[in-house]
Amino acid sequence: MTTGEVADVLEVRRGAYYDSVTLMLVSRDVLAVDGVSAAQVAMGTELNLDLLRGMGFAAPADAGPNDLVVAVRAADEDAADRALTALEQALAAASAGSTGGDGLGGDGPAPRTVASAARRTGGADLALVSVPGPHAFTEAMDALGAGLSVLVFSDNVPVEAEVRLKDEAAARGLLVMGPDCGTAVVGGVGLGFANAVRPGPVGLVAASGTGAQQVMCMLDTRDVGVSHCLGVGGRDLSAAVRGRSTRAALALLDDDPATELIVLVSKPPDPAVAAEITSYAGSLGTPVLLALLGPGDGQTSDLTDVARQAVEAVGGSWAEPWSWDGQPAPTSGGALRGLFAGGTLCDEAMLIAAAELGDIRSNIPLRPEWAVGTDLRADGHLMLDFGDDALTQGRAHPMIDQRSRIDRIAAEAADPRCSVLLLDVVLGHGAHPDPAAELAPAITAAVATARDGGRELAVVVSLCATQDEPQDPRRQAEALHEAGASVFLSNAAAARHAVALVTTGAEV
Repeated sequence: MTTGEVADVLEVRRGAYYDSVTLMLVSRDVLAVDGVSAAQVAMGTELNLDLLRGMGFAAPADAGPNDLVVAVRAADEDAADRALTALEQALAAASAGSTGGDGLGGDGPAPRTVASAARRTGGADLALVSVPGPHAFTEAMDALGAGLSVLVFSDNVPVEAEVRLKDEAAARGLLVMGPDCGTAVVGGVGLGFANAVRPGPVGLVAASGTGAQQVMCMLDTRDVGVSHCLGVGGRDLSAAVRGRSTRAALALLDDDPATELIVLVSKPPDPAVAAEITSYAGSLGTPVLLALLGPGDGQTSDLTDVARQAVEAVGGSWAEPWSWDGQPAPTSGGALRGLFAGGTLCDEAMLIAAAELGDIRSNIPLRPEWAVGTDLRADGHLMLDFGDDALTQGRAHPMIDQRSRIDRIAAEAADPRCSVLLLDVVLGHGAHPDPAAELAPAITAAVATARDGGRELAVVVSLCATQDEPQDPRRQAEALHEAGASVFLSNAAAARHAVALVTTGAEV
């Protein structure tokens, strides 16, 4: 239908199921069409229908969770037609893959279960599960029963189901990566959000997605490669899960002759579990470098320094990662506002900032009393993880769909209390193909809004990238810097720079 000069398209495709990873990528392709201002391609769950209403669409009352709902807002009918063409091409590519009609190199019907697909491939040893969280347990258990280790990309999986899956995997001598495992590199093949890394002597076990990506990118600055990166899910070192997959992944890398050093990266862990895993790591034949984020003894707040230790441990020489500053500074004082796509990058920045600034409010707070309300607002310093499960239910991850952060950049620019914006931009396979194309105009507009209000707004960007990313990191950095941002390859360095701007700023 057409409303004024805006063309809205709303379709329901009955019984057309696609997994969440596919729909994230399809939504990204539709959003990239010139003239498209909003798009949601998602299954018709109640949550997705609520999101649709929030976008201003009349959600179809008869759509169900097994129906595909397509919503597009375009500038005109021609743009809407181009968006639907891009949609069909993306869905066709997802259905056919690069092989025959069954997606496995044959012409027969597609397998209906993971186990039947494993039998047909003959030799597969790893399954990737990416379905809505409530259904992930069944598919992952089916894969384990077929003798496959599993990467569970799905989030919103109950912790009780996670424990059952990991106990089943241990009984079968297999590995469960996840749930909510966004990043892995296995035998040189990147899974989920994966950076373009070279082979090398460092293996990673990661209860963290962007934390692992940051370490791999920092290693890449010194030409040090990776043997494998085994993600275990952000809850694996929690009191409930107790490092079940971390132990299994450490053991696998310890047995790998290509791995000379293991780096264990984690979001802030449960202290008792951290002690148990530290003891276990010390019993292995391969040295293990711990990168457990947190403020306590044996923990770290700087993943770049962890990378330095890893580079030196395998015989390399260290140099500080590249940065590009030279932007105007705000008047000292005001609030630091961090808007992150990566949860671990947000954790690292909060740890660094809190040491100097005190309370940092957040939706993933370092302390319970620092929790922000449901409106995600605070008068003072604030850092938000837009990739948190609560903010990604039914919509694409902010590494793909940047709309929520772009809207918040504009809101913070209009807030006279905000003096410094800190952003992360994560490149790599699976991420937005050109994030600077959207973020640079938003940064330019934010700086202009602040100046119109009589103040300077400093913008600091942490660019998580290796040298060989498909998005061309140098071009991304140049566009962001020209828009008015200081750009750092090191997230820790970006956080320290942002803190310095808040505390010292420019002379009045």
